[in-house]
Amino acid sequence: MELLPNSRTESDGSAVIRVLSYNIRSMRDDTAALARVITACAPDLVLVQEAPRFFRWRKKLARLAAASGQVILTGGATAAGPAILCGLRAAVERTEDVLLPLTPGLHRRGFATAVVRFGGARLGVLSCHLSLQRDERHEQGGLLLDRLDALGAEHVIAGGDLNERPDGPTFRRLAERLQDCRTTAPWGGEFTSTPADPHQRIDAIFAGQGIEVLGCGVPLDQPGVTRADLAAATDHLPVLAALRVPAAPVA
Repeated sequence: MELLPNSRTESDGSAVIRVLSYNIRSMRDDTAALARVITACAPDLVLVQEAPRFFRWRKKLARLAAASGQVILTGGATAAGPAILCGLRAAVERTEDVLLPLTPGLHRRGFATAVVRFGGARLGVLSCHLSLQRDERHEQGGLLLDRLDALGAEHVIAGGDLNERPDGPTFRRLAERLQDCRTTAPWGGEFTSTPADPHQRIDAIFAGQGIEVLGCGVPLDQPGVTRADLAAATDHLPVLAALRVPAAPVA
């Protein structure tokens, strides 16, 4: 299998970036294996779900970021679980953590969002973990699209644990507006749940229509990523995408 392209900035100011989306189950599993997987994928952005949310959560997330060559961009407990990590290549314009309306009896949800630049490319970014409940999840899909619009960036990406397969109404709602990167440019493995028995795709990365998707999927054959580490790291498999983001217009 061909490898995804490495990150780079093109002569026209556009940027090739690598984006990883990963549900890390509050780092309750093998954190050394988790860090090895993230490091081997060489991401510019890591869209995290189920980041630590309780006692010393910032310290735990910072430890994972440092061990995998990243820094914390935003999120964690302040977004009810979603977070964004980034490499030093990212120039951060702004961040915002968003808590979504709480349905009594259900888990609180939120979005971690940011606007970043890579070279001449400007990008709105959102990490999400949608509800287990069908109607609430569909409503959150609409809020996700609204939040991407509110970022004020011409080019946007969103990724996360949708708790729904591609034939579900919320997944379809997102794919009508955005590119489902795996469908646009399949690469690597398809199914993200569970590592022991991959049988469904409930994690995804989406990109705005102006972004070129160079490949997207579970990094099963990425050098440095082992089946043993994927099984030990958490209860989801990660999704890795390579994207070419056009340069922002010169003001």
